[in-house]
Amino acid sequence: MNYPKIGIRPTIDGRWGGVRESLEKQTMNMAYSAARLLEENLVYPDGTPVKCIISDSTIGGGLEAAKCAEKFSKKGVCATLTVTPCWCYGSETMDMDPLTVKAVWGFNGTERPGAVYLAAVMAAHAQKGLPAFSIYGKDVQDLEDTEIPEDVQEKILRFGRCAIAVGLMKNRAYVNLGSVSMGIMGSFCDPAFLQKYFGIRAEWVDLTEILRRIDKGIYDHKEYDKALAWIRENCKEGYDPNPEDVRHSKEEKAKEWEFIAKMTLIVKDIFYGNPVLDEMGFHEEAMGRNAILGGFQGQRMWTDWLPNGDFTEAILNSSFDWNGKKEPTILATENDTLNGMAMLFGKLLTGTASVFADVRTYWSPEAVERVTGRKPEGLAQNGFIHLINSGAAALDGAGLARDEAGKALIKQWWKITGEDIKNLTAATDWCPANLGYFRGGGFSSHFKTQNEMPVTLIRINLVQGVGPVLQVAEGHTVTLDDETHRILDERTDRTWPTTWFVPRLGTKGFEDVYSVMANWGANHGAFSYGHIGKDLITLASMLRIPVSLHNVDDRDIYRPHSFAAFGTKDLEGADYRACQAYGPLYK
Repeated sequence: MNYPKIGIRPTIDGRWGGVRESLEKQTMNMAYSAARLLEENLVYPDGTPVKCIISDSTIGGGLEAAKCAEKFSKKGVCATLTVTPCWCYGSETMDMDPLTVKAVWGFNGTERPGAVYLAAVMAAHAQKGLPAFSIYGKDVQDLEDTEIPEDVQEKILRFGRCAIAVGLMKNRAYVNLGSVSMGIMGSFCDPAFLQKYFGIRAEWVDLTEILRRIDKGIYDHKEYDKALAWIRENCKEGYDPNPEDVRHSKEEKAKEWEFIAKMTLIVKDIFYGNPVLDEMGFHEEAMGRNAILGGFQGQRMWTDWLPNGDFTEAILNSSFDWNGKKEPTILATENDTLNGMAMLFGKLLTGTASVFADVRTYWSPEAVERVTGRKPEGLAQNGFIHLINSGAAALDGAGLARDEAGKALIKQWWKITGEDIKNLTAATDWCPANLGYFRGGGFSSHFKTQNEMPVTLIRINLVQGVGPVLQVAEGHTVTLDDETHRILDERTDRTWPTTWFVPRLGTKGFEDVYSVMANWGANHGAFSYGHIGKDLITLASMLRIPVSLHNVDDRDIYRPHSFAAFGTKDLEGADYRACQAYGPLYK
């Protein structure tokens, strides 16, 4: 895996003859402490601890800054954290690379003016058009204090977590399997958008490539046997919604499972490559497409004829398959590129599976009572939104993984246990596809989210004249009594995966649940475990994407220091103006 690094830059007062020498130890200790904090608390999406690179020396001027930059360029550094307890020469010591994400921690101490340097170098960053995050503790520390205050830790870790996400996306690919699904604008992959904002290359693979590989046997045959055996043992078939006279026969369904198992292996190989294919003589196919995510067109040209991609999407997006636990692969339903990017944001920030969904229906309390005769209670009492994908969602969304204390959650994939896999698999049945929608057959993942969990609903939209904007809604999954769930669920499609979602209310745009539904920018959204809105806002600011809707407290918003120059009373407006002025990260 490509591991982007965080570079630590210890800057120092360059005056030799007593001043600089007296500060060397304290300055380097700050660098070591920051690196230790990051490496002990942050991980890459495969669970490996984040790696930091520290400058070979303190940086007192332009020559040492250049040497540090040269080292970082060879080590895969995507972001820099400059640390100092003292005054330094701002424009001479700052990171001048326009492609690294930047932060500066100025020690809050009275003996030396670290805060003065921080203010001066923030001004230099603003004047040079290089946004940087300011890190400064609330409380004065003593000179010999080596502890990192809690508020400083929070900012360093949020900066690091989001900056690593930026680095992980660069020079990877979004693989379009097919093209546009049913005229959905999110499926119109915009290669300039992916390149300029994320450093991601757009690639297209015609769906006939899947058929070619099936026909020519270009897949790992041993793994296929293993996958098919696992499917037969663990993927129980559910309710068949089709009239008996048009239902596919048992033999036809068995053939569909064989096709689907091969397709799933092939999609994974297209994304990542497979050394087994090289051994088989398929050298080009063995290389893969360097994907970090992709999407599957499916409807309609494929699904009018062939088994749908629901199993492939669901199992690749999940934290496990026939080989046990594994890193989720982001594969967007209907090739919705924008929702795929939202899913990727969630995965990179949390290490957990992202769940793709239609933002399908707002259920008011009055409508629920009219239809079911029951008033919703608890978290659901003010109404809720029905999140339901048309057949595919990561099985983690059932909410049946548990931590050591028995708390239900969506786990980081490397923490998934055999018991979790057993429970999530048992909670999912695979309903034969509704042949009115999917004429070629296939099987839809069907489950309901069975526990109340904190989640964040995410969406990226493209707006003419503005560019990309991000929407964020923190809230909870909610559970309904069985009868209420059944009545409401079956009004849509009883063969699809369902999550009932309630956003946290009380802020502008979140006056009630209806307002959130009314302001949502598209028919799709993706949810990730936890309340990660503040991280998403920080990440968006690094990428110069304004946030058009969120319910995060203003006190938790952390953006580059120069964004304040665009206004402080209207943070949303300032965000838009700053992102427009700076433009995308990769111009």
